[in-house]
Amino acid sequence: MAVKIRLARRGRRKLALYDVVVADARAPRDGRFIEKLGTYNPLTNPATVEINDERAFHWIMKGAQPTDTVKSMLSYRGVLLRKHLQVGVLKGALTQEQADAKLAEWLREKEAKMKKKAEKLAESKAAESRARKEAESKVREARAEAIRKKQVVAEEAPSAETAEASDASGAPEAGSAES
Repeated sequence: MAVKIRLARRGRRKLALYDVVVADARAPRDGRFIEKLGTYNPLTNPATVEINDERAFHWIMKGAQPTDTVKSMLSYRGVLLRKHLQVGVLKGALTQEQADAKLAEWLREKEAKMKKKAEKLAESKAAESRARKEAESKVREARAEAIRKKQVVAEEAPSAETAEASDASGAPEAGSAES
């Protein structure tokens, strides 16, 4: 029986979530499976991958073949590196302590990279928010200035009309007195 580690889709249309499952290769995609290893949410930034690394390692060592997507997720989580190191231990190329040390160092570096990326995303989000607020304040100031100009024009227009009216009703014009 060929065993695969693959994704089983769930969730509604355009909001897909996936379960990472171990299943018989002949079983349907969303059908029967042997064991659920975790979940995968591609809609978050960065994508959320929650996998039981111990069980995934167990199945990989038993010969289960991951699909391309699951293989990249397992590589991201360090499961395939652990398998690689464990095969080296079984062949006698290195000791278990050396393999564990290499895996721990890789995991520390990976954690630092993930923290740095999360900080960068938070910083870019904050910068985008500041830029949006600045643009809104510029638009608000431009509207306020336009309203002030209209008010100034509206205040000057009645005073000009009253001055013209007082000139017309007051003294006669110089040109009409001569004729």
